[in-house]
Amino acid sequence: MKKIEAIIRKTKFEQVKNALLEADIEWFSYYNVRGNGKARQGRIYRGVVYDTSSIERILVSLVVRDKNVDRAVNAIMNAARTGEIGDGRIFVIPIENAIRIRTGENGDIALYNAENEK
Repeated sequence: MKKIEAIIRKTKFEQVKNALLEADIEWFSYYNVRGNGKARQGRIYRGVVYDTSSIERILVSLVVRDKNVDRAVNAIMNAARTGEIGDGRIFVIPIENAIRIRTGENGDIALYNAENEK
């Protein structure tokens, strides 16, 4: 099992969400996050200079079986890519175990229902 965390542009969230659903990744969490990047520039609005080094992004977090890692990563990459600086990052992290609280099932079976195995 792997945990995939992707930090993406807010404007690309709907496309990423739809791409994950099309890739049969039906469960994930997302959060509004802020971060600092390498790019530093000021924007002027009504004569006031604003620092834009703090960037608003969405963090998409999901845990998948090993066989679904490439499918999920490719879905995120293809949907989130604009080709410009600031498209974001994807992190793949190993998961030691998962436990379904309701049934006590352990391992990757705890992620999905066995009768829906693909």
